[in-house]
Order: sequence, then C-alpha cells, then structure tokens
Amino acid sequence: MKILCFSSPLAIAFSFCAALATTAPAFAREDSPLINDPSVAGSFLSARLAGSERDTDAAVTYLRALMKADPRNDELVERAFFAMLVAGEVEEAMPLAERLVKVDRSHRIARLALATRAIKRSQYQTARTNLSLSVRGPIGDLTATLLAAWTMLGSGNPKSGVEMIDRLQGPDWYAAFKDLNAGLILDAAGVKKDAGKRLEKAAKMDPATLRAVDAYARWQSRNMDKDAALATYAGFDKLLPRHPLVTAAVAELEAGKTLPPLIRTPQEGAAEVLYGLGAALGRQGGEDLALVYLQLSLWLEPDHPLAGLTLADLYEQMKQPEKAITVYEKVPSSSPLKRNAEVQMAINLDTVGKFDEARKHLTALVTADPKDTDALVALAGLYRTHKLYGECAATYGKVISQIKEPGRSNWTLFYFRGICNERNKDWPAAEADLKMALKLYPDQPHVLNYLGYSWVDQGKNLDPAMDMIRKAVSLRPDDGYIVDSLGWAYYRLGRYDDAVTELERAVELKPQDPVINDHLGDAYWKVGRKLEATFQWAHARDMKPEPEDLPKIEKKLQSGLEDDPAPVKKAEEQKG
Repeated sequence: MKILCFSSPLAIAFSFCAALATTAPAFAREDSPLINDPSVAGSFLSARLAGSERDTDAAVTYLRALMKADPRNDELVERAFFAMLVAGEVEEAMPLAERLVKVDRSHRIARLALATRAIKRSQYQTARTNLSLSVRGPIGDLTATLLAAWTMLGSGNPKSGVEMIDRLQGPDWYAAFKDLNAGLILDAAGVKKDAGKRLEKAAKMDPATLRAVDAYARWQSRNMDKDAALATYAGFDKLLPRHPLVTAAVAELEAGKTLPPLIRTPQEGAAEVLYGLGAALGRQGGEDLALVYLQLSLWLEPDHPLAGLTLADLYEQMKQPEKAITVYEKVPSSSPLKRNAEVQMAINLDTVGKFDEARKHLTALVTADPKDTDALVALAGLYRTHKLYGECAATYGKVISQIKEPGRSNWTLFYFRGICNERNKDWPAAEADLKMALKLYPDQPHVLNYLGYSWVDQGKNLDPAMDMIRKAVSLRPDDGYIVDSLGWAYYRLGRYDDAVTELERAVELKPQDPVINDHLGDAYWKVGRKLEATFQWAHARDMKPEPEDLPKIEKKLQSGLEDDPAPVKKAEEQKG
C-alpha cells in the first residue's frame, strides 16, 4: 500500500515529541523529593534512558513510580501521559490529559486525546471544543479539522462538516486528505451524488492510494454497477498486485454482492483520520507522533484493517520486532490481512533469534496453501539468511513454477535463486538464473555485479564480465559492496594497483565491513604496503567477520599472505 509522502512542513509537528524526549523535568520546588532522594533520581534517569531507547513499557513503569514520589510535578505528568499514549495505554493516559489541560489550556496532544475520547463517547460538541482549543500547525490544523468534520456527521449535519473541510487552507498535500474524508462523510450520510464526485476525485488524484480507491469502488458497487467497481479495482491491481483487501472485495463483487461504505460512523471516521495521518508521519520520520496517532486510531477501532499492520510496520522500522510480533498476533483471524500478518510475524520471530519457530510458522502457512507466494518467498529468504542454500533454491523454485510469464517484477526471484544455487555449488543453474534475471531487468546493478564477478572468479567471459561490473558501479557509484566487487575483480586479475584504488574507495563507503577491509589488506600486501595490510587485517578481525573467515584473517596477521591463489586467466589461456 502506498502512503502519500509529504514535504518539510511535517517537521513542525515533530517539535512536541522532540521536546518530550529531550527536556529534563524542572526541579524548581524545594519540597520536591526528586532533589534529595537518590532512588527517585535513579528512576528518573532510568525513565529518560528508556524513553531515548524507545522502550515505552519501561518508561511508563518508571514514570508511574516517579509520579507517586512527586505527584505535583506537571512535567512528569506530561512525560507519563505521552509515554502511555505511545505504549497504547490510552485509557490510563486520559486522566493525565485532564490534568495537563488545566496547566496548559491549549496542550495539543492532551486536547487531541480528550477529543478522541469524546468521539468514542458520542459527545461530539465536547470533541469539537477540545479540538478548537488545541495548539495549531500544519498537522494540527488538518487533524482538528478532519476530526471536527466527522463529529458534524454525528451531530446530524454532514454538509457542515464537508464545508469545514473545504474552508481549510494549507499545503498542497492537504488535498488528498480533504477529498477523501469529504467523500467518506457524504457516503456515510447517504448523500450519493456528491459522495461519488469527491471519492472519484480522491481516487484519481493518486490511483495507488488503497483507501481512496477502495472507497470509490465501494460507492460504485452501490450506485453504478459491479463492472465499474471491478474496473477501478483492476486499475489498482496493475499498480499494486494482489492486495488482500482488494482481492476480498473483488470476490464479494463476483459473488453478486454490493459493498458497504468504507466508513459508516463518526468513530470509524475519526479512526481513519488518525490512521491515515499516523501512517504518513511514520513514513516521514515522525515515529513518536505516528505512534500516538496509530494507538488512538486502534483505541477507537481495534479491528481497523490497516492501522494494526501499520503500527507493526512502524515497530519494525524502529527495530522493535518483539512489539511488532505482539501487534501481528492481534490481527483478527477473519481479516483478509491475517495471512500477511502471519508472514510478517514469522520474519520478526527470526529477527529475535527464533529461527525454528519462524520456519515452523511459515511451513504451516505453505502447507495450508501451497500457492501462498508471500509465505514461500519469506521462507526462501529465511533459508537464504541461514545459509540453507539447497532449501532456499528449492523454495524459490516453487514460487517461480507458479509464474506463467515472468516479467520485470519477478527478477528478484531468479536473482536470489541464482545466489542460492551458486552458494550450493550448482553453477550451471545459478548462471541460468542470473542470466534470466538480467533478461527481465537488463540494467539491474546487483545482477550485473553478481554475474560479472562470478565470471571473473572463474576466468570466464572476462571482457564482458568486467564491463558488467563497471556498469554496475556506474549505476551505483556509492554502493560500497559493488565498488568492492570491482576492486576484488581487479585483484583476481592481478591488477593490484587498480585493486587498491577501488578497494580504498569501497572502504570509505563501507568502513565497518570486515570483508572489504580484509580485501584491502590483501591488495596492500600485493603492492608492498605490508604495514598497512596488517592494519587492515587487524581492523577486519575486530569487526566480527564470519566464523569461516576469522581463521584466515588471523593466519595472515601471523605470517602474511602466503596461500594466495594465482591471478585468474581467460579460460582459453588456462587450457594452453
């Protein structure tokens, strides 16, 4: 699913989060136990460290203890409130929001939380009051206006809600949100003609935006005909094939059913607003505020089809796989996205070191549906990561066998199967796969690099091989791994001065890679720079190289480069 990308004004919205993350509590009051109690001060430092590491569960625990020790410290209340929202403890955060608005009447996030609670309680005037009092900015203006518009639907005046949206002025990226929400409000209110116009406009603005396309196709199914809706979904499928929500909707249409509106209540509409903005913020680097929006969305609508997966994806982005797993587990079994969640959960299980559990999970999915390409690709990737190359190649083969006519988008399947075949000592199969990947995507730098270097290493097709590697470097001049391949190819050909030049550049691009540092050490040795060679090998040794490489590096540190193979020659020269 594609999320709209926004420009720099989004950065304004992040200032609140940054302030919470970096500002220390004020210790101005002499009676504060935080001044003299080492254990409380330790809790504060622990809370701050947990917050900086985004360990929200620990932060909440420490902040609860701090508030008990110093219940009148408003800054602690603010920190605890925000940490609770980020952790998804929304109910517990609400009393703190009430305290914060007594201290700061226009506290933006507290007002947002209270407005969300009011919407959940169908207290629409209360929600609008809270939204009107909050501090504004590009994100704040859009959030408050869209949420207030949905409350107007709840108050029985949807057209006034749409007018609120239309009056809102702001950056160009507002337009997509404005048209979509206006159309959704009108559709939920049964204002058929105007709803269709706005939803069609939103869908055409970006045909790869799932929610806009889905909303318009649903409207078409009820107000035009099945074929019109199917055509809209087909257009989306060409851009983003096999999306589960689209597949499920198409199945309903093919069964002769019409589709209900995407959103039917103000509560669902508010959840949709918070989901859409949260997803966009997460893509733009505003993880903290994105977490708040997504948690509030899920609090309003726990079964929102996309908010949960977006939250889990954000946790993955933040390197928190355990939390991602927890979210994936909560996706309802009835959701069309459940299998996607299961696949991603397995990937995260492997990330946290549970390879056997991850493999078992994916194998079960494949057994239940042998044509589940997502599960098969994930399983193949799992095997590749753990160097089970035979199983890897066989699993990619199962995916490839389901493709009638391979296209450009399938190049990765042949590329990765080629790698697994090469590592499994089946070069003829690997070469065929890499050539196929290159046929599907002629200028793909990774394929050019891998096939070209493999030929150099074998002394085959040396001239075209070097041309391929050089082309890969020209396409990805800042890719340290590809530059390393060029340098190492020169080394294998005995062109050591050229090798040093390229490998020095590769090390600049990837200074912490042990293989590249090791390669540069070898090249230095060959050109007589033996002290520098020793330094590079020692550097490579200290970078945790692969277990099979470490003994080789240590041997070179002890006795230099003694067992280096002779430079490769063309195959015909080798025969002579």
